[in-house]
Amino acid sequence: MTDKPTQYDIETRTVAMLKTVFDPEIPVDIYELGLIYRIDVADNLDLTIDMTLTAPNCPAADFIMEDVQQKLESIPGVGAVTVNLVFEPEWNKDMMSEEAKLDLGFL
Repeated sequence: MTDKPTQYDIETRTVAMLKTVFDPEIPVDIYELGLIYRIDVADNLDLTIDMTLTAPNCPAADFIMEDVQQKLESIPGVGAVTVNLVFEPEWNKDMMSEEAKLDLGFL
């Protein structure tokens, strides 16, 4: 692809990439778990993500954050990547997709 990607392209690729990141203790990706609160693609294609964890003391936090950072930086055309870990609002099971709830036996 020789054309410069659009903000929409970057956002679409970001969602696809986030769906490849898993909490090692939960067999559902972080996007479907509802851990991604915001995806912002700037005009210059810099990417900022606000995300949370299922619990503030998540033992896999470092692994998940590093995986997110590395995978997002590998997206062709993306500028600088900033991943913000936030805990407001606090995550709860209602934030999961229907698919995730089904996979985890909540439906």
